[in-house]
Formats: sequence, C-alpha cells, structure tokens
Amino acid sequence: MKISEVAEQIGVTTVTLRYYERVGLIPPIERKNNVRTYSQTDLNWIEFIKCMRDAGLSVDSLSKYTSLYQLGNETIEERKDILVAERDSLEKKYLEMGNTLKRLDQKIEDYDNGKFFQSEGCF
Repeated sequence: MKISEVAEQIGVTTVTLRYYERVGLIPPIERKNNVRTYSQTDLNWIEFIKCMRDAGLSVDSLSKYTSLYQLGNETIEERKDILVAERDSLEKKYLEMGNTLKRLDQKIEDYDNGKFFQSEGCF
C-alpha cells in the first residue's frame, strides 16, 4: 500500500506517518523507487502505535520500545518493562480522571438541586 492509502485506512495524515517513521515510532518502511510501500505487518504496527499514542503513551517510550523490538527477542523483558511502566502511569491518570468525573457529577447535581456556592475553589 502507498502512504495515502495507509493514512486513509488508519485515520491519520501522511504527515503523521512520516513523523512516526522519522522519530522511530515505527520501523523503517520499505521503499520501491523511493516510494514507501507498506505491508500488512507495517499496518499492524502503525495501528498499535496509534492506539498507544491515543491512550497517552509517550513518544519516547514508544520509540524506545520500537528500537528494542527491532533488536529481537533478547529485549522481551525490557519491552515488557516499558509497557508495564506505561500501564501504571495510565492507570494513575485513569483513577485521577475517575475522581474528577465524580466531583463533576456532584457539582452538576448541586446545580440541579439549586445549590450554588460563591467561593468554590476547585469544586
């Protein structure tokens, strides 16, 4: 597949795909006559990276993960460690967002019940 086809299928721009490759989020893409030619393996990798970026994983972590992946199976534990650390960070954010959501629900309920406060601070 060509870059424009991949971009449309995955739901990103061609600029994003070039960026992913430039910063090491995806392995180098094969080229034929200086035109990127994406395989199904490339598509699977890009979908994984897009999913991880959408979830908030850092470019640095994913770039390191990709580099380790390219080195082979001897890096499995290091790759797993990256994913565990990112999962822990994401879980913390998730819990914080859950607490904020509860506070917002309470605040909305207060407004629905006619409870208004002049000095509300964070809530």
